[in-house]
Amino acid sequence: MNSSADTAVEVGRDGAALGPTAEELSALSPFERFAFRLAWRMNRGRWKRFWTLCQSTLGAGWIQVSTYNLLRVHGLEHVESVSHERPLLLVANHRSFFDMYVVSTVLFRKARWRKQLFFPVRGRFFYDSIGGLLLNFLMGWWSMFPPFFAGGENPLIEKREFDKFSMRLLTGLCREGAGNVVGFHPEGTRNKSADPYTYLRRQPGVGELIYEARPQVVPVFIAGLCNDLARQVLGNWRGGEPVRVRFGPALDFSEFYERRDSVRTYKEIADFCMSKIAELGEQDREARALEATRDALGTATAEARPSGRASGEVRSQNYER
Repeated sequence: MNSSADTAVEVGRDGAALGPTAEELSALSPFERFAFRLAWRMNRGRWKRFWTLCQSTLGAGWIQVSTYNLLRVHGLEHVESVSHERPLLLVANHRSFFDMYVVSTVLFRKARWRKQLFFPVRGRFFYDSIGGLLLNFLMGWWSMFPPFFAGGENPLIEKREFDKFSMRLLTGLCREGAGNVVGFHPEGTRNKSADPYTYLRRQPGVGELIYEARPQVVPVFIAGLCNDLARQVLGNWRGGEPVRVRFGPALDFSEFYERRDSVRTYKEIADFCMSKIAELGEQDREARALEATRDALGTATAEARPSGRASGEVRSQNYER
């Protein structure tokens, strides 16, 4: 059998090929088929290893340079403690376009074990336009894969046939493959609320994925990123909101695996994931409040302390008396 790096996106538990059927591919437009086939090739074997090298050096390098003054990472030991011989699924809240870029940088720069990253995305931008395809290459090093086309605010029912393949492929990535790291947003889309501690309704897809693949799962809370790339980069030097990435302990789903395979179970698993992300959010809220209190006390103390000149004048007057 080939190494996991060669077969991670091709072979399922029973050794059957995971490639899409002709019927599944027929659901896509000609350009979507081209974009998928290109990304599919870039996520296999030597190509995947090459792009992972680029991602871990060039990609992580510029993100590090753009965020190092603002980045605050907590709980990385939870990622280090999982088995590196099994796939890891990261479930995170979704606030910014750049959430998983920053998480990937943290993993590449601070967790030294071999890894290859996959971030499932909506295909309607990244796989149906030249701009989306270039962004997947230039920003994601082809890691925004596999694509899902049917979901969203205006579901495309005719694309669901292809999405069956994408789910099958994603399940394979989460079930087998040493070093496979999959980033997933249970909310399904960006939360545009100004409050970072609010969350959208969780989608059952992550529950189905976990139930079928049984991967290791680590929750992640992310806050502080904006959606303006130039503003985010400039904020690193001009001052901006701290970018916080907080990892939690690996989750135990054993009680859910004993339940019936159903949409209800998937929703319960998704709810459990989001509850753990929310717990990390509360830890961040408390830490931010404590930091604000310390800053306020420091400012008050500085304002109350007399200046050097004033205190010298007081001492002189007292001496003369």
